[in-house]
Amino acid sequence: MPVKIRLQRHGKKGKPFYWVVAADARAKRDGKFLEKLGIYNPNTNPATIELDVDSSVKWLQNGAQPTDTAKAILSYRGVLLKHHLLGGVRKGALTEEQAEEKFNAWVTEKEAAIADKVGGLDKAKAEARAAALKAEKEVNDKRAAEAAAAALPETPEGEDAEAEVEAVEAAGEPEQATEAPTEDDKA
Repeated sequence: MPVKIRLQRHGKKGKPFYWVVAADARAKRDGKFLEKLGIYNPNTNPATIELDVDSSVKWLQNGAQPTDTAKAILSYRGVLLKHHLLGGVRKGALTEEQAEEKFNAWVTEKEAAIADKVGGLDKAKAEARAAALKAEKEVNDKRAAEAAAAALPETPEGEDAEAEVEAVEAAGEPEQATEAPTEDDKA
């Protein structure tokens, strides 16, 4: 029975979510499978991949053939590297301790790279948010300046502002009556 390591689609329309499974090659895509090896969620950034490395290696050693996408996922999580190192152990080129040490070093390096990518995405998101806030403040300041300019009285065309100011000053304030208050006003 030929075994494939492939993806099995789950999730709703437009939001795919995959299981990585070992299945008979003759079975339907979303049909019967032999073992669930992990999950793959491409909707997140970076994509979420959780795999059982040891089970995946076991299936590869038993002759399971991964599909192209599954092979990329297995490679990303180090399953193919571990399979390769265990092949070196079988041939006598490495000891199990050396192979495990190399694999663990690779895993820590890979996790650091993923953490850097997540940190870079967070930083880019914060910068975009700051740029949007700055642009919004500029628009609000411009809108406030336009509103203030619209509130000022406009001078008729042909007259200059200085002549208008002089006319206002010449007119002065209206004269107020200087009559003394009467006793009726005080009460």
